Amino acid sequence: MPNKMSEPSRRQFVKSASLGSLSLFAMPKLASSTQPQPISQNIPENLTIVFQGDSITDAGRNRNEQHPNNAGGLGMGYAYQIVAQLLGENPGKNLRCHNRGISGDKVFQLADRWEEDCLKLKPDVLSILVGVNDFWHTLDLGYKGTAAIYEADYRKLLDRTKKALPGVKLILAEPYAIQGGSTINDRWHPTFNGYREAAKKIAADYGVAFVPLQSVFDEAVKAAPASYWSPEGVHPSIAGAFLIKEAWLKTFRSLMG
Repeated sequence: MPNKMSEPSRRQFVKSASLGSLSLFAMPKLASSTQPQPISQNIPENLTIVFQGDSITDAGRNRNEQHPNNAGGLGMGYAYQIVAQLLGENPGKNLRCHNRGISGDKVFQLADRWEEDCLKLKPDVLSILVGVNDFWHTLDLGYKGTAAIYEADYRKLLDRTKKALPGVKLILAEPYAIQGGSTINDRWHPTFNGYREAAKKIAADYGVAFVPLQSVFDEAVKAAPASYWSPEGVHPSIAGAFLIKEAWLKTFRSLMG
């Protein structure tokens, strides 16, 4: 079939094609300049990482899958996203990552299962995100806890952990509530702030890493509404889990030196 493209059209096509080719080569370079550097050089071999907490950590994991690095056993939340990146960036390091979060847990319930779900796994790095239920369940489920009880329970748990695992590196993530989420109302504030402050104080007193999630989400809602990050203000969407992952990895990189 004869080529009926006019000369002006041909010139425009060639110009567009050239620009398209240029963008294909330019985009990876631009993306790589904005991505965090791999952290493989800072991670020792045979590192065991355990994620602990409530439903935010649980994220629908299959509790029958107990082996490390198992997709079903890691759930569909931030722990999965973290492990995916760590494993992808660190082939050959033999990292062993477990998720042992359980939906609905408060600190004293973590303590009830701590021997089996934490200490026996002998983590080198232990990440804990807990606290929202210690407050939330006082609103609707009749739990009689307070911020002071939460703090005392948390300190007992960490004392027990450090005694059993003196070399463990701890990462404590801040409990958060996203303003604008469907469940976050006037009953949450200012009382819930006491739980956040307790977690931060504990991290400082024990000299361990702290992930400031409330400020992460406070900043995020300036770019998109709470419904984008967490429709009800507590359990993150995929995008919200990504934010937790990014904040966690930033802290983890600092911890690894």
